[in-house]
Order: sequence, then C-alpha cells, then structure tokens
Amino acid sequence: MEYVRQTINSSDLDKIVIPQALRNRKVQVIILPAEDSTEPKPTKRELGFAKGAEVPDSFFEPLPEEELKLWGQ
Repeated sequence: MEYVRQTINSSDLDKIVIPQALRNRKVQVIILPAEDSTEPKPTKRELGFAKGAEVPDSFFEPLPEEELKLWGQ
C-alpha cells in the first residue's frame, strides 16, 4: 500500500505532493498535531515549592534499621 507521511505546518497543507498511484482515488486524510521541535525540552524538573533545590543522592539510600522500626517496618 502506498502512503504519504509528511510533517508540515498547517498553513502549508496545499503543498503536500500526492503520489500518482493515489490520485483520483478515495483516500483517508488524518491530521494530527506534531511536536514542535523549536522549543527545547526541559532536561531537569525543579521542585515547585523549593526553587533551585536539588534532592541529594543520599535521599535514595535505604533507611537505617532504627528508622524502619519507628515506621513499623
């Protein structure tokens, strides 16, 4: 099956080139929003309540036995 997949601005839809095999046939057109690659993706999320604060690696270490007993574990 022949198909066309293009990522273009919605204002340029008239510039889509339809292959000869699909011309004068009933076709299905699906328009989906594409990710805008002009904006850089955030690399690290900040805590909203503590701007600029970072979670130290020690946060992810297992709790000491004393602490676990206090929590009923």
